[in-house]
Amino acid sequence: MRDTRESRLLLVLLIAIAFALITVDIRGGEESPVDGARQVAATAFGPVENGVAAAVDPVGNAIGAVRDSGDRHDRIAALEHENAELKTKLGSDDRNASKVRQLDTMLRSAGAGQYGIKAAQVVAIGAAQGFSWTITIDAGANDGLKRDMTVLNGDGLVGRVTTVGPNTATVLLANDPDFTVGTRLEKTDELGFATGQGSRSLAVQFLNGKADVKKGDRLVTFGSSKDKPFVPGVPVGQVVRVDPSGGDLTRTVYVQPFVGFTKLDIVGVVVQAPREDPRDMVLPAQPKKPEKPKPTPTVTVTVQPNGDLVDAEGKVVGNINEKPDASGSPDAAGDADPAAGDAANEQE
Repeated sequence: MRDTRESRLLLVLLIAIAFALITVDIRGGEESPVDGARQVAATAFGPVENGVAAAVDPVGNAIGAVRDSGDRHDRIAALEHENAELKTKLGSDDRNASKVRQLDTMLRSAGAGQYGIKAAQVVAIGAAQGFSWTITIDAGANDGLKRDMTVLNGDGLVGRVTTVGPNTATVLLANDPDFTVGTRLEKTDELGFATGQGSRSLAVQFLNGKADVKKGDRLVTFGSSKDKPFVPGVPVGQVVRVDPSGGDLTRTVYVQPFVGFTKLDIVGVVVQAPREDPRDMVLPAQPKKPEKPKPTPTVTVTVQPNGDLVDAEGKVVGNINEKPDASGSPDAAGDADPAAGDAANEQE
């Protein structure tokens, strides 16, 4: 439509008519003269408006969903973060509980052996020493650690310190093939040397080829000169196999270590040796063997023709014809009337 004088006059006229109709409609209230025209227009254009609304609503909903999706995403992210924190807390609580148990067991063992220890945690396994069985702990020279100190945990001998840094140290584990420790057999005091064999049992060579060793016997460290690298009395392991000596000067047995070298966490480095050899004090008490059940005594009796019960020694212990009264003694009536008793016996 061109912007001419006529078009402007038409626009003004239409606006004036619109205002006039609005005024008449407002003053007329419910009986407005334009109400009929409004109903006709609603009837004519209502379906068109519904169709347009049906077409436009999904778009509007989509726009609203996009607008609200940011808030929902933030709420979901917050919930996921909270769940992750709860899981981490639960996991850390279990881990802390495990550390407390390990530390408590280790302190009990150290107390039994009178060892002065420095507790440490394993921070790495298999340091850069080739294929050796080693661990790295988070304690070093600043904590008083030195080379050739004994390392243990609540189960027994872990190894010895080989390298010391300011804040860390490397420990050679007792199952390493280059590891050897002097051992002493519980009770009998037979001496030997245990050597690591990796994932297999320790091989212990006893100095006495005729040593009385059997499966289940336990060993502890014998100790070294000036307590380096090993202090005495630390549990080593339990005998699982005994090879026949075959007349050799020495005897070899195989020992399962008390320590699980693949699941080390909390360890203790012995920084102060005991004043006296604890001997077997650090070993846990042996479980008691169940007592054998005592046999129930049995008594064999035979019945004689007259009804007497005779035991294996020929003694008469009773008679099948005797009937105890209320007091447990033979029937008084039977004693008073022998003829009646004989008749009853014949009848039986």
